[in-house]
Amino acid sequence: MDELKLEGNAAGLLGEVFPFEMTMAEVACDRCGTTGNVGGQAAYMTKMGVVVRCASCDAALVRLAGTPEGYWLDLRGVRYLNVGGQ
Repeated sequence: MDELKLEGNAAGLLGEVFPFEMTMAEVACDRCGTTGNVGGQAAYMTKMGVVVRCASCDAALVRLAGTPEGYWLDLRGVRYLNVGGQ
């Protein structure tokens, strides 16, 4: 699966769903509590979508899949997502 591992900034699918620069949003991992920018996490890309994993503990933070009917978004691994200013 490492051949599919990309820097979080490569997750272009996030840009299709969110109307702001998602890679700059601050995210906190629900498992370990580590915080950082979404773009600093590991993104695993497949034909179905993207899984963004915590850079610290490898927990799945964001799961996003695109279908002809729309997008499926799962944020269960996120404690909080700060999309505003610092």
